Amino acid sequence: MVSSLASTARDEPYGRVVVRAALWLAFLAPFFYLSYGFANWLASRRDDVGSIVFSWEHSIPFLAWTIVPYWSINLFYGLSLLLNDNRQGVDRLAGRYLTAQIVAVACFILFPLTATFVRPATTGLPGFLFAVLGGFDKPFNQAPSLHIALLVIIWDHWRNRLGGFLLPVWHGWCFLIGASVLTTWQHHFIDIPTGALLGFFALWLFPRSGALPFSGVRLTSDAKARRLARFYALGAVLALAAAALGAFFCAVALFLLWPALALAIVAFAYAGSGSKVFQKSADGSITLASRILLLPYRLGARANMWAWTRNLAPRVAVADGVFLGRFPTASEANSFGTIIDLAAEFEKPAGADCRWISFPMIDLLPPPASIQQQAASALESARRDGTVLVCCALGFQRSAGVVAEWLVATCRAKTPTLAREMLMAAGRPVHLAETTEQAAS
Repeated sequence: MVSSLASTARDEPYGRVVVRAALWLAFLAPFFYLSYGFANWLASRRDDVGSIVFSWEHSIPFLAWTIVPYWSINLFYGLSLLLNDNRQGVDRLAGRYLTAQIVAVACFILFPLTATFVRPATTGLPGFLFAVLGGFDKPFNQAPSLHIALLVIIWDHWRNRLGGFLLPVWHGWCFLIGASVLTTWQHHFIDIPTGALLGFFALWLFPRSGALPFSGVRLTSDAKARRLARFYALGAVLALAAAALGAFFCAVALFLLWPALALAIVAFAYAGSGSKVFQKSADGSITLASRILLLPYRLGARANMWAWTRNLAPRVAVADGVFLGRFPTASEANSFGTIIDLAAEFEKPAGADCRWISFPMIDLLPPPASIQQQAASALESARRDGTVLVCCALGFQRSAGVVAEWLVATCRAKTPTLAREMLMAAGRPVHLAETTEQAAS
């Protein structure tokens, strides 16, 4: 039932894991209370602290017993650090906690908000828990809800470790924790989506496995990449400005923070981080955090794909069972033996049960020659087992470059120019670019 914890073998001696977790807790706990309390204190000294409340929130009932699930997140906070398989898992979870706390407290200081509902008197266990909470938690520190951000992080940590009947129980308890921020009158509604966005950002910044988005980042020297980075950064700034200005008229404008963050992440990719910001694996899957955070960008990419390819055949035959096309649906993919997928931004569609091999490449930029050669080699190997579709978003550039590489490498075309002509003759628009290494030579 507890898939990870029930394992008889661990990646590291558990004693080392516990020591690392204890050290992190020794830092995180006082950091939380000091920084959180400082933000509360600053807000209490200001006379211009506002609130964001929708009229329908006045109908939310006060349920005193929900202070129990509200408080339970403190238990799971510590257990999540202590129950890990290795020190990297501890470090990445602690990184998520720290990210959520730093960003949330910065927002509390820069843009303080207050809760407006006055709780009725309570007795018994709920009354005791409310009294303890009131000892350090004043009616400030609202959006983004740090409680919700930490809940997202902790929920994700355990959903990958629990199985059987414990998993739906866990989902249900997390729902109670999330709802309790409203039914205890600790938060207003706008704090929940902003807190969830922060939680998923922390998950994206410190993924469970794989490279960190910011690891090994160098500012690109490619002029086109810099231009695209500036373009997306401008979009992020405009969306952020619209959210900030629009909030003075309607709190719904704060939902523009979502596309603002998505565009900022894409700008970061073009500025030097590359395709790893999309967190796509070799099997075509994408992390939950990436799916959530970059959804606004992906919706735009889907619309762009439809606009460019709606009047074109979804794929064209090139040679010897190899096809070139746009990113397929599940039914289209299942008509092939293998999919060679080069679109970093799209996830393998649900229901696609064919062989799927992904070489994530960022759009509109020439890929490293080594990656293109690996994809061409995988194409030749897959071709021996059946038909192959090589795809990217549109089927114009990334996929065309790999197929052209394959045509030349297998002597089906003597030169890159002849390979381009073969692709054009197949009936697909082709926009081939030099690979990064070729451009440098």
